[in-house]
Amino acid sequence: MAVRGWKGSVATAIGSAAGAAAAQLGLGYGLGIIAWLPATDAAGEAAWVASLAWATWIAATSTVIGVICADRLSTPAQERSVVDTPLSTGLWRVALAVAAAVGGLVTVALVAVPAREASRADTFSPQTIAAGYAVVGVILGLMVAVWAVATRAVAANVLATTSWLWLLAIVAVIDGVATGEGLAAAQLGVWQMTSDDSTYWVRNIYLPGAGLALGSALVIGALAAWPAARRGDGRVGTAVSGGIGPLLVAAAYILAAPKLVGVRAEQLSAHLIAPYAVIAGLAGSVLMTAIWQRVHRQPTEAELAALEWPVDDQPADKPTGAKTEPALVPAQAPRVELADDAYAPARAYASDTAAKDTAAKDMAPKDAAPKEAAAEPARGQAAVKAPIWPEPATPAATTEGQPKPKGRQRRGKTA
Repeated sequence: MAVRGWKGSVATAIGSAAGAAAAQLGLGYGLGIIAWLPATDAAGEAAWVASLAWATWIAATSTVIGVICADRLSTPAQERSVVDTPLSTGLWRVALAVAAAVGGLVTVALVAVPAREASRADTFSPQTIAAGYAVVGVILGLMVAVWAVATRAVAANVLATTSWLWLLAIVAVIDGVATGEGLAAAQLGVWQMTSDDSTYWVRNIYLPGAGLALGSALVIGALAAWPAARRGDGRVGTAVSGGIGPLLVAAAYILAAPKLVGVRAEQLSAHLIAPYAVIAGLAGSVLMTAIWQRVHRQPTEAELAALEWPVDDQPADKPTGAKTEPALVPAQAPRVELADDAYAPARAYASDTAAKDTAAKDMAPKDAAPKEAAAEPARGQAAVKAPIWPEPATPAATTEGQPKPKGRQRRGKTA
């Protein structure tokens, strides 16, 4: 069962990468996007450079697509009878990436055979050069594939960037047919939507194309990183995922024309803008990661400790591992029964009139004659009882609403 699971996943990686390479090259050849023309004029030279960039990029993206498909359709580790450890997981990802690279080598054959039609003055074997570019693209895809299978944001960015660039190429071809130019080799990630008027050019930079490249990289970087940032995936992988797709495009351009000699104006603009598209993609993913990190920020240990109720000290003889009960909140405190002699004196429960009479009696001079006993309370009125224990005499003080004593006291004597 384990061998069967490994074989199925490896076969899926090889088949997916080979299928992606064949599909992309078939679309490119069918629409005239990739054309190996004899380099007898400027158009042939431009088609040669553009085809080399497309071959490198297709080989890299086909390898990444193959490993993504194999990882999504692979057998779980439990069914493969493999212990899920970091080492085994890493080896499994590398194995899938290598299998996808093997499938991506189909690009070499599909590029080398048609490239024999391109006659070059600088080489007698143009198919060898084209095949070498395809091999370099597979190596680039192998390195990105290991990262893509470990970080879902990277995989999403590569898939989204690939879809966008093919859509842009198809639109460019349709626009060329509509304007009467016919099928022509399209640049990777470039669409010259205006005429050759110098109004739209600034120092070899085609402004509409530059804005489209930078804006698309920024938007794709943010949108591809959004699901991973929302799930709380690895922050570093999610933050840098926006630059992986544009990085493959920039690498293809640098390899196709490292010296920028003999390239046309639109190609030169694409070569100069490609590195800045990587920065724009990184900005989009970093911004999205920072936003979701701030929205879903987890409280620190100090903040959690400030919100918790203190825990009562447990007895020393409590067994280890016993569950600690949190302290009761004040609203849940148990009721304490007091003894009979623990209540407040009876004067505290008397009416306001009785309290005033008692206060006046305490404030009267000690040598004054006691007043006559008060009349017997009316029927139904509770009699005021003396306190259970004698209370100390309160200091003489006159408050509002209390009768003032006769005479003026001075230093404890009657004036």
